[in-house]
Amino acid sequence: MSEELLSPIPGKILKILVAVGDTVTEDDEVMKIESMKMENPVYASVSGVVKEIAVKVNDEVEVDDLLMVIE
Repeated sequence: MSEELLSPIPGKILKILVAVGDTVTEDDEVMKIESMKMENPVYASVSGVVKEIAVKVNDEVEVDDLLMVIE
């Protein structure tokens, strides 16, 4: 079953710490979003394999934008 990881805050994608095919564990840090001049970590909501990354560094995102899919 696939789980969509959505943006918790509006901001700019600063770093992507995983790649498609990487195995992640629930609560692993997978990316950082810059919002209000602060770096905010984004954590995996489930354990699994990264199937898709829907953003790239410097993309602007809003709350609930798709960041990645973990299966």
